Amino acid sequence: MTKNFFNGHDYFIDEKVRFFKFANVYNIFNETGENIGAVKQNLSFGQKVLTLLIGKPALPFKLEIVNNDDEVQAVISRGWTFFMSKIVVSDADGNALASIKQKFKLFKPTFRILDTSENLIAEIKGDWKAWSFNIKDSNEIEIGTISKKWGGAMREIFTNADKYNVHINPEYTENKHKVAILSAAITIDMVLKNQK
Repeated sequence: MTKNFFNGHDYFIDEKVRFFKFANVYNIFNETGENIGAVKQNLSFGQKVLTLLIGKPALPFKLEIVNNDDEVQAVISRGWTFFMSKIVVSDADGNALASIKQKFKLFKPTFRILDTSENLIAEIKGDWKAWSFNIKDSNEIEIGTISKKWGGAMREIFTNADKYNVHINPEYTENKHKVAILSAAITIDMVLKNQK
């Protein structure tokens, strides 16, 4: 299921708004507007209490990318932290695929995606305020973007500024790295919000 889910080139991310917002939930759509899955964050009662007491920045988190059958496709997790921490991307079976290391410069965060041997797979860099990011591989070649710009049928479906598009160039053929890159890109909004 993971291979099929990550075979696409365009993913549209739409946050579900909750009145009491302890855990984040995002719907994922493909280029035709079909809902293909979601990003979920499940918190225990204890974690909810800690969120109120000390806030999100230091707390561990676990984000699951699931398909429409609620089957886990990939997981992004982070342990306890008090500053920029290491985030791990795993497959559905819990095997580590890559890690994400963050650097921040005002509103211009950078996410470095590394394989399990600490070699650079890709880098996501851009402007958080404008919500415009470029995804480049280890050779500095642009392989994708994250933005709030799209056209066609998607423009009619998504009119709210809180929604965004993750695009991976169809020419990008490193499928073993695509799961890690897309997982990082799909969850970037939630990861950034957990820093606040």
